[in-house]
Amino acid sequence: MTLATDRRLTLTEYLHHSDGTNRRYELLDGVLKPMSLGTGRHGSIIKYLAEKFDQEAQRINLKALAIQGAVGIQSPRGTRWETCRIPDITVLAADLWAEMQDREAIIRLNDAPPPYLVVEVVSPSTRSEDYRSKHSEYAVLDIPEYWIVDPERQLVTVCTLIDGRYQDQEFRGAEPIISPTFAELSLTASQILTPTP
Repeated sequence: MTLATDRRLTLTEYLHHSDGTNRRYELLDGVLKPMSLGTGRHGSIIKYLAEKFDQEAQRINLKALAIQGAVGIQSPRGTRWETCRIPDITVLAADLWAEMQDREAIIRLNDAPPPYLVVEVVSPSTRSEDYRSKHSEYAVLDIPEYWIVDPERQLVTVCTLIDGRYQDQEFRGAEPIISPTFAELSLTASQILTPTP
C-alpha cells in the first residue's frame, strides 16, 4: 500500500515529512509507503533478536548496536526517484549510531560504512519486498549479512554477501543459525521464531 500524494518526494523532503501522526513510512521511488504495525509475534521476534545481537556484540567486543526499526538506509534502486528502507533491525557500528544522535538516523549512499547486518521479519504485506526487492538492494549496498525471518514459513534465511551477491542459507527447527558476523552465536531457528515474551 502506498500513500496517495500530489507528487513524489525527494529524500530531503521525506526526511522532513510529517503528517501529524506517529505513523512511519518508507520511501519507495519517491512515494510514501506506510509501514504496517505487525503482530505481537513480529515485535517479539525483533526484540528477542536485537537483544541477542547486543549481547553477542558485547561478548566478542564488537562495538556495535542492534537498533530496532529506527535507522533508514538510502537505497540505490534503479529509478530516478529516491528510496529509503527501514529494516526491522539494523546492526551498525556504535560510533555511527552516536553520530546520528543530532541528525536524521539515516545511512546515505557513499556517506558511511554499511551496517554489519540487517533483519527483516516477514509479514504478508512485505513478503515480496523482503525476499526480492530488499534482497537485491541490500546486496548492492554491500551489507555483508541480511536475515529474512519468516514466521509463516517457520524459516530463517541468512543471506551472506559473496562477490557482490547474496548466497542464501535456510534454517528450520533446531538447526543452529550460522552467522558470519556473529560466528559463535548459539541460536536456532525455533528459538528465533518462538521467542518467549
